[in-house]
Amino acid sequence: MGRLAGKVAFVTGAASGIGAACALRFAEEGAALAGMDLNRPAGGDWDAAVKLAPAACFEIGDVREEARIQEIVAAAKERLGRIDVLVNSAGVAGGGMIHMLEQKDWDFVLDVNLKGTYLVSKHVVQVMLAQGSGSIVNIASVEGIEGFLGGSSYNASKGGVVLLTKNMAIDYARAGVRVNVICPGFIDTPMFRSVFSMEATRAIQEKIREAHQLGRFGKPVEIANAALFLASDEASFVTGVTLPVDGGYTAGHRFTG
Repeated sequence: MGRLAGKVAFVTGAASGIGAACALRFAEEGAALAGMDLNRPAGGDWDAAVKLAPAACFEIGDVREEARIQEIVAAAKERLGRIDVLVNSAGVAGGGMIHMLEQKDWDFVLDVNLKGTYLVSKHVVQVMLAQGSGSIVNIASVEGIEGFLGGSSYNASKGGVVLLTKNMAIDYARAGVRVNVICPGFIDTPMFRSVFSMEATRAIQEKIREAHQLGRFGKPVEIANAALFLASDEASFVTGVTLPVDGGYTAGHRFTG
């Protein structure tokens, strides 16, 4: 029997990257799936997950739009009967030194990464409270626990997710809902590749890779494996935790080969 057998998982950012990898790992462990993304999946992990969880439902939606979120969550609950796990994986990149950053660009990153986590959690947690159980796994970043040159809006949004997680863990623990956050290192996803396709970031890519003590970038499935543990009953005494899954990026610095 799978580690999530009989459970229903709701995943944002499910069309690609970490979100899709989480959906696939959860399906491999027996979960039913509900997915949400601004884009429709184009093959890859989500499609593989659906083959394992044929009752899966997927909806196009923007995590900044509360009315749409409410519709999607209600539809998932109606179709699948409950929601046991939420993974808030939807996110965007962005940043720059604040004196050069337009307010609209700041707002966009904070709205997707932080407000989106709040809005989806707001509606899913109501389902969990009615059940008396649930596990929420937020996806932040190592940039949410330490600075990065020019990170500004991205770092602020992910730092907000880290602290929001702690508050949610306190708020809902006695109601049977656990809340934890994963802080990935630099993971090879479509968003990662789009950022590192820019000339300014290509020049420092090797230095960032070397900052991971394992000497490489991570894979989406490596984040999904950690999310699977936090989502499962194996983590029944784990809540309010900030878990770096970062190849040693936050362990310290290497000054010799």
